[in-house]
Amino acid sequence: MSYQRAILPPTQRMNELLDALKQEFDTIANEASLYRMHKDEFDHKYNQQVAEMQQIRTMIYELELSHRKMKEHYEEEINRLKRELEARGGHVPPTASAPMLSQASMAGGQAPPPPSLGQSTSNVFGGIMSGQSGPSLAPPQQEGMHGQGPPPPPGLQPGMSQVPPQSMAPQQGQPPQPGYSSGYMNGYHQGPAPTPGGQLTPQSRALEQRSPHLTRASPGPPAGNNLADLDFDRVPNEYKKQASDWFVIYNDRAPRLLDVDLMHTLDHHSVVCCVRFSADGKYVATGCNRSAQIYDVQTGQRICILQDDTIDREGDLYIRSVCFSPDGRYLATGAEDKQIRVWDIKTKTIRHLFKGHEQDIYSLDFARNGRLIASGSGDRTVRVWDMDNGQCVLTLSIEDGVTTVVFSPDGRFVAAGSLDKSVRVWDAQTGFVVERLEAPDGHKDSVYSVAFAPNGKDLVSGSLDKTIKLWELQSARGMSSTAHKGGVCVKTFTGHKDFVLSVALTPDGQWVLSGSKDRGVQFWDPRTAQAQLMLQGHKNSVISVAPSPTGKLFATGSGDFRARIWSYTSLHDEKPLR
Repeated sequence: MSYQRAILPPTQRMNELLDALKQEFDTIANEASLYRMHKDEFDHKYNQQVAEMQQIRTMIYELELSHRKMKEHYEEEINRLKRELEARGGHVPPTASAPMLSQASMAGGQAPPPPSLGQSTSNVFGGIMSGQSGPSLAPPQQEGMHGQGPPPPPGLQPGMSQVPPQSMAPQQGQPPQPGYSSGYMNGYHQGPAPTPGGQLTPQSRALEQRSPHLTRASPGPPAGNNLADLDFDRVPNEYKKQASDWFVIYNDRAPRLLDVDLMHTLDHHSVVCCVRFSADGKYVATGCNRSAQIYDVQTGQRICILQDDTIDREGDLYIRSVCFSPDGRYLATGAEDKQIRVWDIKTKTIRHLFKGHEQDIYSLDFARNGRLIASGSGDRTVRVWDMDNGQCVLTLSIEDGVTTVVFSPDGRFVAAGSLDKSVRVWDAQTGFVVERLEAPDGHKDSVYSVAFAPNGKDLVSGSLDKTIKLWELQSARGMSSTAHKGGVCVKTFTGHKDFVLSVALTPDGQWVLSGSKDRGVQFWDPRTAQAQLMLQGHKNSVISVAPSPTGKLFATGSGDFRARIWSYTSLHDEKPLR
């Protein structure tokens, strides 16, 4: 009987189990409610912080616009006062906005017209090739005539030249134009070329070599990097290579690891502003006056001319940048008319016409997904365009004209160089600045070219200060970085004796290439900052260099109306930059 009393009725047992389940459910419901409350609180704080960041960003942008307007107002007032003083016969002392004339100009008895102080730097942004601002070059002469003027830089209109080429001293915010240097006969150096401020004396060159732009990570240039200063005739035969109209000088202080040969010469009717290979390495595109052209890399034959016949046939319209889509179907071109044209190569028709920039377009780059295109312009903006909907999806504003823009290999970042001497790196999704590469380790003059290393974690930049810099990016390495700070300059490459106009890395990361106003192309070891060789293959500035994505080839574009395709051969195996 006692055993039977211990057994609970089934209904009572079921009720106890249901009560226990209810208590457990109530406990979980209370915890879920608590978690939901914490989540709502977190979401509220997060949204509040995002709103505050957006408000700060808007305030900064408004302050920048206000500062720009104030600056333009003061410049206009200064210009007005200067004109009044000149009208009264008074002496106008040189200022930062009105630099002193070069000695060459003064010796010639001619002075350039006073700078237009009322214009913003974006309106006088013509230093890459344009002759629209400041002293301009002489009209075009027959190529190869020693002592004659150079071919006109893009943007130069007939009859615009009023000042001899010697007076090319840059105005503030106006990079000088890459053009001819004197002392070039039959394709070879005949002594040092003049700098924008006049002829370098042996004493000043020696001082410059002893006091280069230094960085904390690079205590000085490696010995033997002054290849551009060497007299070809005095270089020992084992350190040089000569052909009919080009030559190479090798660094006698470095192991010889490369050999260079010419494959094709692509003659054009004007200055070649840009060169770019297709992703498969089979084709190379060039940009010149009024047209982009596509060549077969193996044969050197021109297979396509892309020209917009709807535009005015009068005057010049230089194509400043070209870029193939990753699948090779399209070619994007950026020009002086502020428009981006995306061409269907097969049909030679324009698929997209992107409008929005307010000044010349100087640089374009396709993201590897083939959908996005980044553009850099003299209007102080970088813009990102969507190929699918034909719209601008991101506008990034900075303080000065944008000379160069590039996507990182993984498409996460957009980098740009500017006339303000800095390199900025943005998050391509949010548009926030994640790095700003500048002084004290940065460039001392306008940045004309930037390129990501194949690893996506490093970046090289070339500048009018005649140097190239290699940066380690913190954001690409997953390290914290704030705006206006970030990457570390680990190497400074010195050896060019004039403006560095274009930089790139070979697809294996073994070599840095650079093209300069000194007419030379140099190969550099990114691990040591040591020059491997100097190639002289053009009779004017090397405006653009581009390696083939498949390796072993590179192309150059120059003010001598030529593009050239070269091969480089590795004599020894080297480990790529990691």
